[in-house]
Amino acid sequence: MSTSSAPVAWLTQEAYDRLKAELDHLSGPGRAEIVDRIEQARSEGDLKENGGYHAAKEEQGKAEARIRQLTDLLRNAHVGEAPADDGVVEPGMVIEAKVAGDTERFLLGSREVAGESDLDVYSEKSPLGAAIHGLRAGDSTTYAAPNGKQISVEIISATPYTG
Repeated sequence: MSTSSAPVAWLTQEAYDRLKAELDHLSGPGRAEIVDRIEQARSEGDLKENGGYHAAKEEQGKAEARIRQLTDLLRNAHVGEAPADDGVVEPGMVIEAKVAGDTERFLLGSREVAGESDLDVYSEKSPLGAAIHGLRAGDSTTYAAPNGKQISVEIISATPYTG
């Protein structure tokens, strides 16, 4: 039994490689560049009125947060081929569904998998994702939106995301 509460994300090999390269850059050369900018700005004098120093420190905080996010994501990722093309709603599938009467198309899984795609992404932990996980084309359900409203969903199709 796992005691980790971190969600497991499904990633294509391409997405994993892209994110690993970003992590390697941020934790290596990227981190060194920011430290150099902080040192350069620090040498310019009074830190209270040094905009370059404060901007570099803010950038460092954002980079460190992204490093932690990527480290956790990659540590807990399931890397591999897209799920089987069996029509079952699961992470890594592109879902076409009628949600509250409107037809929507989205990826169930992680925003990181979709990369530069303009495809909407819903986590399998979201109210919608949790409600439809395991359903097939033709299945219907309802789920409670964060505002408490009941929303109807009918699955039209579920196909593997190919990137």
